[in-house]
Amino acid sequence: MAKGNFFKHWPTMLLGLIVAIVLLTAVFSFQLNQTEVAVVTTFGRPAVVAEPGLHFRWPFPFQKVYRFDKRIRCYEGSSGKLEETVTSDGHNIIVGIYVNYQIGDVELFFSKLKDISNAEDVLNTFMRSAKNTAFGAHKFDQVVNADAKQLMLGTIISEIKSSLEKDTASLGISIVDVGISSLGVPKTVTEKVFERMIAERKQYADEKIAQGKKEAETIRVDANLQRDKVIADAEAKALELRAEGDAEAAKSYEKFKADPELAEFLRKIEALRIMLRGRTTLVINTDMPPFDLLKSGASVPGKKADNAEK
Repeated sequence: MAKGNFFKHWPTMLLGLIVAIVLLTAVFSFQLNQTEVAVVTTFGRPAVVAEPGLHFRWPFPFQKVYRFDKRIRCYEGSSGKLEETVTSDGHNIIVGIYVNYQIGDVELFFSKLKDISNAEDVLNTFMRSAKNTAFGAHKFDQVVNADAKQLMLGTIISEIKSSLEKDTASLGISIVDVGISSLGVPKTVTEKVFERMIAERKQYADEKIAQGKKEAETIRVDANLQRDKVIADAEAKALELRAEGDAEAAKSYEKFKADPELAEFLRKIEALRIMLRGRTTLVINTDMPPFDLLKSGASVPGKKADNAEK
């Protein structure tokens, strides 16, 4: 009969056993994700557990588990998230910075800060101090300027990061990166800043215009010199060619002196050739040279000599 009751209630007993195993597992173990690291305290003495997976532990009060996210966190500060600070030359600016950090030494972090909330409260104080110190060591022109060459923001960020690394080294916090989230000037100084920037840009523009005019004048002078040289060379070449032509003409004139009538006849022929180059209708007096060649019986050089010989 007892054996029958056992088989009758075995599902309930199995379920109870499973529940008991689950409860014991929950009490005597804990699970770590890939992004987590834990500090397990045994009667207050901490030990770090970094491997993900299932881990054994004794229940409270023997042991207690503190979990921490080991991923990089971005923190922009709290009370000093966006506030005014003063540059070395006495100008007010509004600056906000952010810090990317992660837990570097978990055991040290736990012993000094206990949790993320306390850590960020301390980090906020360090951020404000480092920000004011870094910006206070530089002039306004090195923070706000239209000329990128004069800006020193990269140097300022490096100084803030270096200061935070020194402050947090003993707290188990690792500073990954620092940046400026916002930067501006108060309304009381905005107009003066804009006026100064406009004056600087106008001065820069005037310098560029003057430089352009100077270069243009240099180019103009060079072009004029080149033009004058080309013209002088051309005129010299023309004189040379004219001299050669005159020399050749002198030789021809010497030949024409032997027969003036032939020379006159040839000049008339050339004049007619030029005037009658196209289709031309002329109403003229054939007594006028060179049209006298067109008269019937006009004398042709050389014909007289031929008739005399005959």
